[in-house]
Amino acid sequence: MGKKLPRLFVLPFYLLTLPLFLSAQSVPAELSAAAEKAASSGYYLDPAALDLRAVPPAPAPGSRADLEDFELIFAWQQQRTAEQCSAAKAEMSHNFQVFFGAIDPFRDDQAPEVKAFFKNVEKDSTAAHRYVKEIYRRDRPFVRDARVTPCLPRVKGYAYPSGHTTMARLFARVLADLVPSRSAEFMARADQAALNRLIGGVHHPTDLEAGKALADALYAELRALPSFNSDMNALRAHLR
Repeated sequence: MGKKLPRLFVLPFYLLTLPLFLSAQSVPAELSAAAEKAASSGYYLDPAALDLRAVPPAPAPGSRADLEDFELIFAWQQQRTAEQCSAAKAEMSHNFQVFFGAIDPFRDDQAPEVKAFFKNVEKDSTAAHRYVKEIYRRDRPFVRDARVTPCLPRVKGYAYPSGHTTMARLFARVLADLVPSRSAEFMARADQAALNRLIGGVHHPTDLEAGKALADALYAELRALPSFNSDMNALRAHLR
């Protein structure tokens, strides 16, 4: 038996004490061009106009939360298996089919209406996580510490928040509303997709927590839109 790993999904203390008030005004001027580009690529939502207070700030380098991140990264690095790395590699791309194609509740997830809906939600997820990444510009763990040896390709871009985590959880929220009896299954699948990014060595644990918080904030915003609700309800005709 290997060493018992620290629990990943216990909410760190600092997430409870350091709420972030993100708004268009909080984005530094030198980031505005990149942030505007990300914001313009959404479908239902404009990330710059969202209430993202639930998304915590990135831990300061060398802070307790930052050091705890690396403790967990190294723990997984020591104990991960080849099978776990293979599962993580299978999810290098992030889209609905990758995350939920094997367990989705649709008769035909390739139906044009179904594909278009999740592609549009994907656009909002990607626009939002890129927008927040441009605010914090937190480097990947393997960039910050040479002792981190990913078993995934050394992906480019910033780490905070995790885009894979945001997208998988956002999709899970949709599926859980469509089929409440399978809610736990869908959310567990999203959690595993997030964990795979930590196992692979390309994200810090707090990147994943921020991705989850971002997904929940996005879903709350989406559910307030009649256009989104109408489109989502149309998917019910495609359920098994």
